[in-house]
Amino acid sequence: MHGEYKVPGGKLVVVDVDVEGGRLAGVRLSGDFFLEPDEALEDVNRALEGAEVGSDAESLVRRIHSGLGPEVRMVGFSAEAVAVAVRRAVTRASDWGEHDWRLVHDGPQSPLMHMALDQVLAEEVAAGRRPPTLRFWEWAAPAVIIGSFQSVRNEVDAEGARRLGVEVVRRITGGGAMFVEPGNTVTYSLYAPVSLVAGMSMAESYAFLDDWVLGVLRELGLNVWYQPLNDIASDAGKIGGAAQKRVSGGVVLHHVTMSYDIDAGKMAQVLRVGREKLSDKGVASAKKRVDPLRRQTGLAREEVIARLIAGFGQRHGLSGGAVTEAERVRARELVAAKFGTAQWLGRVP
Repeated sequence: MHGEYKVPGGKLVVVDVDVEGGRLAGVRLSGDFFLEPDEALEDVNRALEGAEVGSDAESLVRRIHSGLGPEVRMVGFSAEAVAVAVRRAVTRASDWGEHDWRLVHDGPQSPLMHMALDQVLAEEVAAGRRPPTLRFWEWAAPAVIIGSFQSVRNEVDAEGARRLGVEVVRRITGGGAMFVEPGNTVTYSLYAPVSLVAGMSMAESYAFLDDWVLGVLRELGLNVWYQPLNDIASDAGKIGGAAQKRVSGGVVLHHVTMSYDIDAGKMAQVLRVGREKLSDKGVASAKKRVDPLRRQTGLAREEVIARLIAGFGQRHGLSGGAVTEAERVRARELVAAKFGTAQWLGRVP
């Protein structure tokens, strides 16, 4: 069995392993990491020998640490990364390059249609009727999008939203509220087989699925990193955030919204940003919570998206595609039956 795990911002960890009698055997660790002393490589292999094939990552980490002396230095990886690679091997995880990725970048859609398309495309990938897909969103109208479990009254200033003509919608993923206007954000969704993140915790999968976008942003000159659990941060401020949902049938929906040119004053009029959230982000006001890509890159939004698409394609392969008519019909049905209803929006009043 073969498992690979690219540490976000770090090195590639590879584990080849056999299974005998329900236990790991013939463990062979490799990768482009740095490890001192050299003998520690065999120490890690020996520590993992005999572990039960169903061992969780925490128990594997304990075995690795118990087999290493205090003089060992691991650079670009960690015992946790090795454990993930082992888990990916025994769960037969897939790699990015094993999938035929398709691009969807259609024209502007209403906020409700975007909510429905996320569900429809995830279900189509799960059913095998659509290949794994990367979709970039274009907005036809301003909106506040709240997380699946958020309270409308706690997150949204209803009067401010009405006054400014901002629609309020609820998505199927968790996480926090976001404010969007046409042209002011860069939003994308990944509809990926869950095998791509097999062997990882949900927290680990967030950084793993967005490692490519951090790489592209660094190529654009930004100093960026992943701030657990789900923020993309830079030395100039927060850039964006991610959210996820596992869809029945074996698909992970992972989407990200990054700020391109946010009107922070307007955002503050439609979102209720509480003191707890502000203190958690280490800032004093809503106007300082995001740092737009426009200022950091100096590029037009269309060029930022073009660079992201090219960067994904160079790393993982990507061919053109579009939302099918059947998918649009299903999405419109979901707008009428679910996403556009008062029951869905008010599921947490």
